[in-house]
Amino acid sequence: MMKQINLLIGLLLFSTQLFSQILEPVKWSFDSRQNGREVELVFKATIEETWHLYDTSLPDGGPVPTSVNFNDSSLFEFAGELKKIPQPTEKYDETFMMDLRYFSTKAELVQTIRLKSDDPVVISGFVEFMCCDDETCLPPTEVDFEFEFNAGEKTGDIQSGVQQESVKVLTDRGKEGSTETLWLFFFFSFLAGLAAILTPCVFPMIPMTVSFFMKSGESKAKSIFHAVVYGLSIIAIYTIVGTLVAVLFGPDAANFISTHWLPNVLFFIIFVLFAFSFFGMFEIVLPGWLVNKSDQQVDKGGLVGSFFMALTLVLVSFSCTGPIVGAILVESAGGAVLKPIIGMFGFALAFALPFTLFALFPGWLSNLPKSGGWLNSVKVVLGFLELALGLKFLSVADQTYHWGILDREVYLALWIVIFSLLGFYLLGKLKFAHDSELKFISVPRLMLAMASFAFVVYLTPGMFGAPLKAISGYLPPQTTHDFDLHKIIRDEMKLVNATAGAGTFNGASELCETPKYSEFLHLPHGLEGYFDYEQGMACAKASNKPVFIDFTGHGCVNCREMEANVWSDPRVLERLKNEFIIIALYVDDKTKLSEDEWVTSTYDGKVKKTLGKKYADFQISRFGVNAQPYYVLLDTNEALLAAPKAYDLNPDNFVRFLDEAIKKFHDK
Repeated sequence: MMKQINLLIGLLLFSTQLFSQILEPVKWSFDSRQNGREVELVFKATIEETWHLYDTSLPDGGPVPTSVNFNDSSLFEFAGELKKIPQPTEKYDETFMMDLRYFSTKAELVQTIRLKSDDPVVISGFVEFMCCDDETCLPPTEVDFEFEFNAGEKTGDIQSGVQQESVKVLTDRGKEGSTETLWLFFFFSFLAGLAAILTPCVFPMIPMTVSFFMKSGESKAKSIFHAVVYGLSIIAIYTIVGTLVAVLFGPDAANFISTHWLPNVLFFIIFVLFAFSFFGMFEIVLPGWLVNKSDQQVDKGGLVGSFFMALTLVLVSFSCTGPIVGAILVESAGGAVLKPIIGMFGFALAFALPFTLFALFPGWLSNLPKSGGWLNSVKVVLGFLELALGLKFLSVADQTYHWGILDREVYLALWIVIFSLLGFYLLGKLKFAHDSELKFISVPRLMLAMASFAFVVYLTPGMFGAPLKAISGYLPPQTTHDFDLHKIIRDEMKLVNATAGAGTFNGASELCETPKYSEFLHLPHGLEGYFDYEQGMACAKASNKPVFIDFTGHGCVNCREMEANVWSDPRVLERLKNEFIIIALYVDDKTKLSEDEWVTSTYDGKVKKTLGKKYADFQISRFGVNAQPYYVLLDTNEALLAAPKAYDLNPDNFVRFLDEAIKKFHDK
């Protein structure tokens, strides 16, 4: 069905462009150079002025990179990497909001292969590419190629066919390539490193370690040098751990880790275990032989001794730092490459800072507070936070698979209890196994308790349906709330209006039929719509209304923020309710489709058997984007009414986006 839809879309777009301009900014030709069994395949791109062709390797969340794909690679062996002439230019791209590499004017890709036999052979495949200028991006396009060898060489000259209507691609600011997001993650990781210092396993080691360097019998300059090496070694050790996570997970694991129930439930269990460890139920420790082995190397002294002293600190402090480090890696292990490395670097930088600074300025040691029960209090506070944050992972699995065990009010109730207990703990009303006697409440502790109780007060109206916009991205959607006072009032108003003959606004009576999947998928703010593309488009044609497509996901934090902060704006709500047929397409939903609904992807050739995979593929194949939220406005012929829009918390921009489409639809 999707193939027919894509064909129809292509024909419609082609017919509209015949009278204007067919966009073919990149033209391809193919050549080959053969020397015996060794062959150079040459893929040449001629690029129009102001346009650029993207490189073969790009960050996640950006445009589709250029790639050379072979139909049957068993006929030959690769004899080297793909060469690029000239080397691509790297520049910050305003459209995708990340640094990207691209070619201008021309590009030549050269792949050397070695044929496996002297028999005549035909090597075929396609080049997939995406191109943009300063205003427009075209969806990914495939161009076929074919080479014949040992039966007379053949040089192909194939140009790209008709491309779809141009769209300006805007991506989710929260993806891997977003510099803003990476800096934010670095900042929070740095704060986590500072928090780790204030734990009972680490804080007492600061004066002990610095004293070791200052009393080692060496000159002060040499002791300081070794202390600096010690700090750099701590940074290197943690950063290497982050690099290993990036390599082991890799970008291909992103979808599995972010949406599958197994890793999310596992991460939830890990966070709970970390919390219990911080509460003093048990300690997470590494094997003793590993710590002893590292400690033995410290006696060698010099640079080697400094490194192994750093390694010993990392191993000994694992029972306190392990849960924090684990939380950083869990948060960053969604298939990203840079994020775990940056996170661990930020953590290690803060963690190593006091050891280096106190070695440089040993007089500061006298100003350090004495070790005591306050250190264990830091661990317990972190334990409460780990417990609260761990619920997010269970919530993602619950929403994606529709288990119904962690609806919004259950989630909020747990957070209210957790942060209430945290407040009582800070006031000394709760006591754990390793806590010291609390004779009085310090001012900082009182301020933290007040903040905790204030947060509980903020959460409480959420039990009755309040949107809680400040944390909406971290809560289950409001449609999972059983007792929503706002919804009850809206329903009563609908009933009153209907009774009075005042008409209704895009309610159930205006839908053409009961939406598929509506028993477990819902729209926010009382909106009504569809969750199946074909069904929604059919209704749009029947009612002669434009279509608002919402590419979203159960685990999409930015989607929830848009719904809470932008969709809730009265102007946006009024337009969505009255002017559009809404189609919400969940790209991470695990609902299995019947065999007659399976779709074979035109993008990767794989069969899509779940609702989420079907519409994730549709988003990529149709619009060349894989980020959410992503909003598309179409007319009843499936043509774009406005450039698609992504994450933007400015309601005024969203109103203009909708109004542009409404005007264009009615002007036709």
